Amino acid sequence: MLAKFLFTTVPGSILLAAMIISSSILISGGALKVKGDAGQKSNSAAVQAAQSNQAPSQAVAAAQLDSGKPVKVSISGDPILGDKNAKLTLVEFSDYECPFCKKSFTEVLPELKKSYIDTGKIRLVYKDLPLPFHQNAAKEAEAAQCAKDQGGDIAYFKYHDQIFINTTSGGTGITLDQLPALAKSAGLNLTQFQECLDGGKLKAEVDKDLAEAQKVGANGTPTWFLGKTTSSDSIEGTILVGAQPFSAFKSAIDQQLSQ
Repeated sequence: MLAKFLFTTVPGSILLAAMIISSSILISGGALKVKGDAGQKSNSAAVQAAQSNQAPSQAVAAAQLDSGKPVKVSISGDPILGDKNAKLTLVEFSDYECPFCKKSFTEVLPELKKSYIDTGKIRLVYKDLPLPFHQNAAKEAEAAQCAKDQGGDIAYFKYHDQIFINTTSGGTGITLDQLPALAKSAGLNLTQFQECLDGGKLKAEVDKDLAEAQKVGANGTPTWFLGKTTSSDSIEGTILVGAQPFSAFKSAIDQQLSQ
């Protein structure tokens, strides 16, 4: 079992997309979370569906999180960084305007790439979890999905990197009119990119990740799940919450690599 100090119990019943801008913001363990009224209306059809149809799954996920047991996380259609056949998969639920997510991008991802991703030991799967009080985060997530639609996982992570490098975080760290310029710097076709973004072509992809976050109990950013890679479109992952130092990831990864 992974060292207990690494993991945080997360409530299994959350209403991320149901929160309005006035929701209370909680900072816990280097992660941004939301706290709001369960009676508020959802702003996402995908999350409404999750609320009505996924209650049993949420209850199972909550019990698994409370016990420290792995949780099943879907990675279907999500961008992957690294060898697709790596032994372990690290799933990150993240928000492009979250300062803790930027901290992880700046301080942890380079070390993960050097020690584990570039050496073929793990692969990173990125999932969108734009928090409702970050005004531009959802559209930035759509923009990254438009990059993937045009150039696959390589283009996605080029754009992903450009957002984190340029944002000052906090909700509007990048203005929406900057998104095409980032696309240009990532070598994308601007006309195709703008049509995708303006038409909301891939909003459903972001909504799908929001629904999955609710299902698995990811109620703050960044939230990570680490587990063995499988041939299916999911993993059984153990949760790690917040902008943890690289040493925390190293301990968790080395523990699972040795099994």
